[in-house]
Amino acid sequence: MAVRANPALFDGPVVACGGLEWAGPRILRLSWVRVTYRHYALRRVPGASALPSLFVNVVQPTDDGRVLVARMSPSTAAPGRWQLPGGSVEPPREGAVLDESALASQATRELAEELGIVVGAGDLTLWVVTRGENGSIGLTYLAPTLPEAALRAHFTAAAEADHLQGRAPELDDIALVRSLDDLAALAGPHADYLEPVVRRFSSVR
Repeated sequence: MAVRANPALFDGPVVACGGLEWAGPRILRLSWVRVTYRHYALRRVPGASALPSLFVNVVQPTDDGRVLVARMSPSTAAPGRWQLPGGSVEPPREGAVLDESALASQATRELAEELGIVVGAGDLTLWVVTRGENGSIGLTYLAPTLPEAALRAHFTAAAEADHLQGRAPELDDIALVRSLDDLAALAGPHADYLEPVVRRFSSVR
């Protein structure tokens, strides 16, 4: 029903988390299952069960110690929600593996698509793994710092490129936050992982 009402909604193949276990010190093993995005609609059906979602996102810091958060546009499945740039993990091509390098590459793709920031997978550091609502698993990467002016210029250029191609941008605003108070001042819903990630970021800066 949601796709019929809004054909721009993403409903492509994604990866769900089939299992999560510690395989050794600092080694976390994830198993995955190929599903389509609409699988997660089951989370809203009483009594139904859905595998946890698996997603990547990126902490993009500024050179003055703040972190970028972004607001989802009205055309998305979570309009008005503040979150980190990122998205659902997509399954690998036939014969390819979904390892840490592939996951980092997906995080760089999200950063380029949503904010117009181009970095290599080797420039990102796996920073924290979160478990959120419905058991969702988030792999959060830390990107190199950039000046505020560069971030805003990249974001504006990415939005203009989407408009030129007849697409609605996935994000309609960005903000830079330094603390939980800054985060609380942003009106609208927040992704469940956002507060603990910002808290951790502010505590290590």
